[in-house]
Amino acid sequence: MTAIGTTVSTTGNFMNVKKTVRARTDAVRVLIADDDPLVRAAVGLLISHQPDFSVAGEATNGEEAITMAHELRPDLLLLDLNMPKKAGMDALREMGDSLPGMRTILLTVGIEKRQIVEALQLGARGIVLKEAARSVLIDAIRAVQQGMYWINQHPVSDVHRVLNEFAAPAESLSEKRELLSNKEMQIVTFIVEGCTNKDIAKSLSTSEQVVKNHMGKIFDKLGVFNRLELALYALDNQMVQRH
Repeated sequence: MTAIGTTVSTTGNFMNVKKTVRARTDAVRVLIADDDPLVRAAVGLLISHQPDFSVAGEATNGEEAITMAHELRPDLLLLDLNMPKKAGMDALREMGDSLPGMRTILLTVGIEKRQIVEALQLGARGIVLKEAARSVLIDAIRAVQQGMYWINQHPVSDVHRVLNEFAAPAESLSEKRELLSNKEMQIVTFIVEGCTNKDIAKSLSTSEQVVKNHMGKIFDKLGVFNRLELALYALDNQMVQRH
């Protein structure tokens, strides 16, 4: 059975646009909590295109997320990690076990392993990176609603194993350095200096695609998600020095 359902709107420099779609009366009701109106609009459209999902509401900061979660009692909360007034992790901590019927997925630009462990311990059922949301968010919501967990781009059935892996003592800095080849260490140095992939490729007499392949391996080895995190990690751990 279907009924008139979701209303999606955008704010800011855009005209308010409302779009009514048909949704099942038993649709999964999703509360979107993110301070970026473009993210809310994009996620709202993704959800509204699914006949078995509907947008229950939109919160623009952590405090609103808590209030609206208690008022609307959604089936699922998409919670941005970094928001004004109250960070996503603090909001998750404050809600605690007060909403047993609601499951939460963190939607974030980047997250550290310790934060993944903390979020899962606080009751989160999934973590989705915003850059991958368009391709995996719907699958993540479905997996979580079916009782699974979702980490980055994959469903997880054994969350205890994930917690043990992520909570394991971090490798020493020397071990981290040994994980990287000489070529990869060169690339890390270039990244810290602010070089583009094109610059690096030219300096190493190789192609940009080869540089991208190396970057992917470096990200995996060091547990970072993007160039900025890599540069900060390298500087914080004195892997290289910025000239």
